[in-house]
Amino acid sequence: MELDPIDMQILQILSKNARIQWKDLGEQIHMTGQAVGNRIKKLEDNGIITSYTLLLDEMKLGLSFTAFVIMYMNSANHHPFIHFINDRKEIIEAHRISGKGCYHLMIKITSQEELNHLLNQLLKHGNYSLNLSIQQVKKQHPLTAYNK
Repeated sequence: MELDPIDMQILQILSKNARIQWKDLGEQIHMTGQAVGNRIKKLEDNGIITSYTLLLDEMKLGLSFTAFVIMYMNSANHHPFIHFINDRKEIIEAHRISGKGCYHLMIKITSQEELNHLLNQLLKHGNYSLNLSIQQVKKQHPLTAYNK
């Protein structure tokens, strides 16, 4: 699906407030609510919009530690590891990477004890290097990377 400027406007507005009423969104881009709804449905049907989400204050939820782990696998069979990380709620992102290491994990946790427990379980799958976040200095919506 080729995105036009109106689609991009809709996506930008939805990225700031996914709960906006179609009528209100339409007023911002000079379209009817029904026309906006049709475009949103088309974006969903084509897999451009895959879900709607909620942003939370992680610190207020007690998720005070952010860790980045680079995994170095001890086996060519990665299926058990992938199954393991998909079952772990504290592993919020996982990427298979090129270069140094095999996987890059982003972990959100409440305590050092929780981190130690997870790291001990990761050792069953390979070695790792660990970095703890001291401060998040930038976070933006992925849509800002779209430069058409």
